[in-house]
Amino acid sequence: MPETKQPLVSIIVPVYNAASHIARCIESIRRQTYQNIEIILLNDGSKDVSLQVCEMYAKIDRRIILLDRDNRGVSATRNLGLKLARGEYLQFADSDDYLEPTATETLVTAAVNHQADMVIAPYFRVENVTKLEIDGIYKKEQVTLHGFLAPGFYDKKGFAVHLMEQPASFFYGVMWNKLYRREIIAQNQLGFAPDVHWAEDLIFNMGYLEHAQVFVSIPEAGYHYIQNPKSLCHTQIDLRGIVENKTQIFQLFKEVYTRLGLYE
Repeated sequence: MPETKQPLVSIIVPVYNAASHIARCIESIRRQTYQNIEIILLNDGSKDVSLQVCEMYAKIDRRIILLDRDNRGVSATRNLGLKLARGEYLQFADSDDYLEPTATETLVTAAVNHQADMVIAPYFRVENVTKLEIDGIYKKEQVTLHGFLAPGFYDKKGFAVHLMEQPASFFYGVMWNKLYRREIIAQNQLGFAPDVHWAEDLIFNMGYLEHAQVFVSIPEAGYHYIQNPKSLCHTQIDLRGIVENKTQIFQLFKEVYTRLGLYE
């Protein structure tokens, strides 16, 4: 894609106690073949040296926007990222993970070529992670490719029907294997609910689904999701809250699909 026609992409990265892996994440974003990006690093009250690592990178890469604030959780932090973002497209990354060098370019090329409101891609799930290698990449004992949607073009109802085939999957639910159009988010005041601690990504995606029209699935995987048993989602689970959230999500599915004419 010629540089003069490259739309700006905002890549939003919440950071919390990520000292052991944030450098790998940032480096993978800085090394993207797609250059017209802004990297929004949001330090959410880390108690380790994550902030210092981010500050070091902010000094050497003018594309980095760094904000430090008291701990408020990933949803509130992402909402701040949405307010700061200036890009035509939005991409998300978690500080545990890392991107293939062509990840952003592949997503944007598909979005531009098809005038897509969302691009969705398969991803690499990395399990049984051992140690951090010298070059900043984890040694991978097992890598599996995850994806459920055949490559191609989908309208709103077509995408929604396929989502219902795997409604609880990471493929549809998470943020980091997708590219979003910022205008849709801003115009419809979409965001994350700070009081929701389970499937908050899926709730956001359901809201986005209602307002987007053009969806494109691509076959190239560009994101490495690290299965980390010490992450917040594995160590800070409120079972009562999950039950309450699941009830809300099932109701949300019913309401959205009723409005789309897919549920009677």
